[in-house]
Amino acid sequence: MQYKLIEDFISLQTLCQQYSEASVLAIDTEFVRTRTYYPKLGLLQIFDGKTLALIDPVVITDLSPFWQLLTNKKIVKVLHACSEDLEVFLTNGDCKPVNLLDSQIMMSFLGHGLSMGYAAMVEHFTDIQLDKSESRTDWIKRPLTVKQLDYASADVEHLFHIYPKLVSQLEQAGWLEYAQQETQLLIERKFSVVDEELLYSQMKLAWRLNAKQLNNLKHLVKWRYQQAKKRDLPLSFVVKENTLMAIAVNNPGSLSAMNRLDGAEVMDIRHKGKDMLAILQQASQVDKLSYPVKIQRLDEYPGYKQTFKQVKTFITSVSEKHNLAIENCASKKQINQFLTWHFDLNGAKKQSENTGVYPDILSVWRNELFGESLKVFAENNFKSL
Repeated sequence: MQYKLIEDFISLQTLCQQYSEASVLAIDTEFVRTRTYYPKLGLLQIFDGKTLALIDPVVITDLSPFWQLLTNKKIVKVLHACSEDLEVFLTNGDCKPVNLLDSQIMMSFLGHGLSMGYAAMVEHFTDIQLDKSESRTDWIKRPLTVKQLDYASADVEHLFHIYPKLVSQLEQAGWLEYAQQETQLLIERKFSVVDEELLYSQMKLAWRLNAKQLNNLKHLVKWRYQQAKKRDLPLSFVVKENTLMAIAVNNPGSLSAMNRLDGAEVMDIRHKGKDMLAILQQASQVDKLSYPVKIQRLDEYPGYKQTFKQVKTFITSVSEKHNLAIENCASKKQINQFLTWHFDLNGAKKQSENTGVYPDILSVWRNELFGESLKVFAENNFKSL
């Protein structure tokens, strides 16, 4: 299909004025994120069923007409696997889209699994096999090749035509509203404010550390996150996770002591050693009463496996009753999230009260379908672990 390449602001304004009259827009992005913290936007693709446009954000610095489309409540925006696209919208335009549907989520409610790729979806509906060889090319480098532009246009051309079929099938199955809610849940997650004070708790081996070591880790992880944002570098390019853990555990008092630590990267110490010593010094000024509490692991509790099995059995019965895949109802991570909240591990309930963010199982459609009944079931059956 023919497409328009939009390379100046006036053309963008005219295009978006045209698109503002559309009822549905198929949208996609191409970006590069190999050596940066923030995704670098390389191309915007958009199709209303009549005009397919490829917008060049490298040469157009003001994308406000496009951001206005994303926040237009009258227009349905459909994207496929939009998690990373949402990051692009947030970091490049501080733009939280409204009335958006993720076709990957829609496919999951139709029994195609949680992570069906775009090419697989297109082949399912059209028998067309897309060439995905350009997916990892450099979308920032100019000029873009014809092959790149053709590839990018296909990402919205088929999506627009498949969308009505998805809506029809979901309406027949009774899951359209749930797919809308699940997409909105994804949007809310992506646009939630990062609590820098709790980043340490997301480190894989943080549960092994005592209170003093966690205090060190808390300060180091917060510092690394701030450095990554400030310098626009991946977190591991600032300092690797194993280095932070080794330093937090051993609390070295000098660069030579750092260099002797098992697990610490030599280059991390060489380039950031002095900075990390300064962070440890800051951490040492914290009153012991303010140290983080040792992290409790759900799977270390007696009876955890049996408890998890009972919850999964409960949710499986719900999914079978409603002819919905178990993975749509709750993943292992979501079940553990619920149990952590139920047993109030690591202050989970207080955190939910403070943030207004509750486990997925107790949110929107899941809560309506089975969350409340599961909560009663848990209260009656899981008094203590």
